[in-house]
Amino acid sequence: MTAQDYKAPESVGRLQQSALAIGGIALILALFGAVRSPELFYPSYLMSFMLILGLALGSLGLVMLQHLTSGHWGIIIRRPLESAMRTLPLVAAFFLPIAFIGMKYLYGAWLDPEKVKKEPLSDFQRGYLTHNGYLTRAVMYFATWLLLMFIFNRLSRQQDADREDRALRRRLNMLAGPGIIVYVFAMSFAAIDWVMSLSPHWASTIYGFLFVIGQMISSMALMIAVVVLLARAEPLAGILQKRHLHDLGKLLLAFVMLWAYFDFSQLLIIWSGNQPEEISFYRTRLYGEWGVVAVIVLVFHFFVPFFLLLSQDVKRNAKLLPKIAVWLIFMRLVDLFWMTRPEFTSRAVPTWLDIVLPLALGGLWLGFFAFNLKQLPLLPVGDPKLEEAIEHHEH
Repeated sequence: MTAQDYKAPESVGRLQQSALAIGGIALILALFGAVRSPELFYPSYLMSFMLILGLALGSLGLVMLQHLTSGHWGIIIRRPLESAMRTLPLVAAFFLPIAFIGMKYLYGAWLDPEKVKKEPLSDFQRGYLTHNGYLTRAVMYFATWLLLMFIFNRLSRQQDADREDRALRRRLNMLAGPGIIVYVFAMSFAAIDWVMSLSPHWASTIYGFLFVIGQMISSMALMIAVVVLLARAEPLAGILQKRHLHDLGKLLLAFVMLWAYFDFSQLLIIWSGNQPEEISFYRTRLYGEWGVVAVIVLVFHFFVPFFLLLSQDVKRNAKLLPKIAVWLIFMRLVDLFWMTRPEFTSRAVPTWLDIVLPLALGGLWLGFFAFNLKQLPLLPVGDPKLEEAIEHHEH
């Protein structure tokens, strides 16, 4: 089949229009909230931003993982992954309200001299947590991610044009390993700057990995939902098989297990150490109203998806697997709510902005993602393993 045969179906255009409409309406409502109560707006905005960042960056990470492993699982979702990672310029634009206005509402613990006087920071923290340092590092993070996005997107297009270029395949494979390391380092430091610094007196060395693996869950869940949606019409209708869903479901299960492992490791190490400045993070999050949210995250982000995804039948079910995937994206939002909001309030009750802002940023992001999806063939026609990956051999 040619590139023309693999073009996106009309449903992608409808998705784009619907997502942009919902995102636009929600954005207008959100702007009203930003003007009226910025102290409520920016904590919700940060939580929503981190979720959308995860969809784009997780896709970048999965593209590099696929080039590194050359797995068939990634060939089916390569183009949706590339479409998602090409939304990074929009995500960078989403960061601007935090950079220019939101910082004073979010990071008073180290920006407000009065608060720093009451709870002094160490010499290193005072040198690291500065207004200009925060912005400079943010520029470096986005520059790194955008460079990786540009490199892998450009090489993928070249591969479509020249299918026999083995040097190009080797280059993709060679760049993927270092690319993953750079992505993980940049995201780890971004998580420290943007989220962990909300409570500057607390620190965790595994914190960045929680965000990296959370992004993998978000992105893989989105890809499962997208490919099942695309498979309702040609060209993917006759291509997506149960074995593809099974592979994607197994990876989603692996990421959920890894997330739980990192989360539990952090809790175990900090709790067993029992240092007053370290356990403050969990003391606010495991008792009272926040303790209820913690149980919800434990049960519905780990136990329920874990036991469902253990079943081979569930992983091969085109109706059930996407529902679990979409649920996991929602639970990523709940987890981010639990991680960020206790720094601002003792009440574990979502505000109306916690509903409107994810819809606003998510709608605009999804619209741009659908636009990107229409730009290239739905399958990487230049990949040498494409025919093998889509060959029918059910078992």
